[in-house]
Parts: sequence; C-alpha cells; structure tokens
Amino acid sequence: MPRVTEEYLAGRRAEILAASARRFAADGFHATSMAGIISESGLSAGAVYRYFRSKEELISAVAEIALSKAEEVFEGLLVDGATPSPAEAVSAMVHGVVARAADDTITKTDLTRLAVQVWGEALSNPEVHQRVGDVYRSLRGHCAEVARRWQAAGHLPPEAPPEQVGTAMLGLVQGFVLQRLLLEETSADAYLAGATALLPGRPAGSG
Repeated sequence: MPRVTEEYLAGRRAEILAASARRFAADGFHATSMAGIISESGLSAGAVYRYFRSKEELISAVAEIALSKAEEVFEGLLVDGATPSPAEAVSAMVHGVVARAADDTITKTDLTRLAVQVWGEALSNPEVHQRVGDVYRSLRGHCAEVARRWQAAGHLPPEAPPEQVGTAMLGLVQGFVLQRLLLEETSADAYLAGATALLPGRPAGSG
C-alpha cells in the first residue's frame, strides 16, 4: 500500500474542519450533528472519526481557527517601535475582521459568526473558556501597548491607565463584530467614523 503522507493527513483534517466551520456557522454548535458534518465534508464516517473523536473536539478545533484570526490583525501594527494611535489600531482591527474573518479563504465561511458562538460556548465549556481568555487577554495587552506608546508620545493624559484604555479599545472591536452580524446596515466605515470621534487621534502635522 502507498504510504499516507503527513501532507495528505493535514489536508484531510483541514477539509473536515472547513466542513465543520460551515455547518457550525450556519446552524450553531449544538444544532449541528456529526452526521451533518460528515455529509458536508463528503467523507466517510470512518474518515472523519479518524481525525476527531467527537463533536466537542471539533468545536474546540474550530474555535481555535476563529480565535487565531484575531491575533493576525496585529501583525505589523507595533513593529519597529511604531506608535499607532488608538483610533488607527481600532481601524486596523475592524478592517482586519472584515478582510480576514468575514470571508475566510480556507473555511469559505464567515468566521465572525463562529467567534460570537465561541463566546457563548466559553460560558459552559471550560476548555473553550480557557482558550478564549488567553486570546482576548493577549489582544487586550496589544491594545494596552498601543495606549502606552501613545501616552509616552504625549498624546494621552499621564493619568490615563493604558490597561483600561486597551480594554475599551478591544470592546469597540467586539461591539463592531456583534453589530455587523445583528444589524445589516452596520458598515466598517460608518462604525469607524463614530469610533474615531471618540478616540484620541494623531495630531495634525505629525508623521
């Protein structure tokens, strides 16, 4: 028999995860059955169970995909000592949500729908709760670093706690995710116009 390569195994696993993401995004975690996932994947039941023993394992794996996109939006934002304003950072995160998560090229689904379900799942699933907490603490830390650098550059009051500013910044992004899904008229540009009016911006003439 020909040897099964690691690349082949990884490809099959990715197929199953993509099928799971599509079904979870459409029907929700708990309304989706393993039979539905197997049908969506086009694989046999044995092939699917070879990689994932239960729906709970698939939920955790798909949650990991949805959450990993959140970290990607900070790539390059703070490199080389950059000092983006809080408004610029929120804008980058919101546009990153739309560009990378709302139309994910791997799963072919809107990962923001999964992200919101992950938040709910975290309330009753300790494993997902731990992972969600780790990711959002990291994101909140990135936001706090933006505020810290902006403060060091003299653009935030010295008494403003960067950690609290970072918490509010992350909340604006999470608020956009929810409003975009629940209110169809919500656009990134309109949302950011309001957020920018609230957040300290870059002084005129600064580079």
